Amino acid sequence: MIEQSKPFTGITVVIADDSQTIRQTVATLLGAMGCHVVCADNGFDVLAKIVDELPQLIFLDINMPRLDGYQACALVKQNDTYRDIPVVLLSAKNGVFDRARARVVKADDYLVKPFSRDELMDIVRRHVAMSQHNADEA
Repeated sequence: MIEQSKPFTGITVVIADDSQTIRQTVATLLGAMGCHVVCADNGFDVLAKIVDELPQLIFLDINMPRLDGYQACALVKQNDTYRDIPVVLLSAKNGVFDRARARVVKADDYLVKPFSRDELMDIVRRHVAMSQHNADEA
């Protein structure tokens, strides 16, 4: 039985953001809820971490050096092994164009920074529940 205080125990989450503050905040919040959190500071690094960790959820900042979140998301979603892992794009931008571009690369969700603890938890809850439901059906 999962402890009520740590509802996400056993869930691996990968977060890629070039902001150390965002990475630490997400890692702290999700870690307190029981997640195993793996951090990356750029798009290339996150791809290696996804291969190594096979996470249940991926957070990608849109504006990262070398390989941005849109490009990293597109690569994940084009790969048969990883395409079913939910990808949430993180951005300070909340424009129609940005959200449309997220849909084009098949992002599963879009979270605008700064976000609250509750918004973060809702995203994890929604996508982890969906992926567990889909795994049960398989």
